[in-house]
Amino acid sequence: MKFKILDKEIELEAPVTVYEALRAAEASNNKVLAAKVNGEVSELTSPLNADAEIIPLTFDDAEGKTVFRHTASHIMAQAVKRLYPEAKLTIGPAVDDGFYYDFDSDISFTPEILTKIEGEMKKIVKENLKIERFLLPRDEAIKLMEEKNEPYKVLLIARIPEGEDISFYRQGDFVDLCAGPHLFSTGAVKAFKLTQCTGAYWEGKSENKMLQRIYGIAYPNKADMEEYIARVEDAKKRDHNKLGRELELFTTSDLIGQGLPIMLPKGARMIQTLQRFVEDEEQKRGWLLTKTPYMAKSDLYKVSGHWDHYLDGMFVLGDPEDKEIWHFVL
Repeated sequence: MKFKILDKEIELEAPVTVYEALRAAEASNNKVLAAKVNGEVSELTSPLNADAEIIPLTFDDAEGKTVFRHTASHIMAQAVKRLYPEAKLTIGPAVDDGFYYDFDSDISFTPEILTKIEGEMKKIVKENLKIERFLLPRDEAIKLMEEKNEPYKVLLIARIPEGEDISFYRQGDFVDLCAGPHLFSTGAVKAFKLTQCTGAYWEGKSENKMLQRIYGIAYPNKADMEEYIARVEDAKKRDHNKLGRELELFTTSDLIGQGLPIMLPKGARMIQTLQRFVEDEEQKRGWLLTKTPYMAKSDLYKVSGHWDHYLDGMFVLGDPEDKEIWHFVL
């Protein structure tokens, strides 16, 4: 088989893995976490069965970060299951700044418990468990998750289209339904921290059960993680919500609703000053000002497209079925 790896072209005989191909091309080191094989993100342990272009991925690459953080979410899930076996697994993806995993558990994951979970995660990383992918037919996949008493995983399997692979990942005594890809082993996740636990509805629907979502961050080394934490703390000091209240620009009230600011005298004066500046600039540039009514017949908004796309967010006056007399406010 022929492989193009960065600026090299090599030939190898099967069987060969992604890692072995990278190593043969001298394109592998301890920073390489995964690879793109013909444009698809792949694990280093994946077998190669045809000619391919291979691009190594590190934590500096977006795809490399995703693989790294996804593995961190599995390490956290394994730690939770070790400490609280009755907790039910749902989903645990990587996100922009880290990862999370949703659990259905009667245990409330307090800050003290998060610290305990972190401690168990450190043990799992130290064990350097090999992460292995395997496939199962639909019936066997459902049976496996039923035996492990994971009802949410059974639901997810049922939604996988017929003919698609049903893949699992095993690390030690932990097995999870997952499309992957993942790191070679748990030992690569050197630095991590669980940041918070919040509520999250199953599938994001309020009619479903409320789950517990644990968020975390993960990095290849402690220095990079501490740098990120410092940036976050610095950003909090400059948060507009914090500064706006401290400077007495605005406040909020539960009577009106959170997120709906009440402009205090200082804030109101700032807005007034900015409005006057904009109006003066417009006049200097010869722009002409017009104003349309706040209320109009539905015909206007049907022409504009608002009626078809934003009706649920409009304030309607009168009977919507009476096309002759009713009006609404946008």
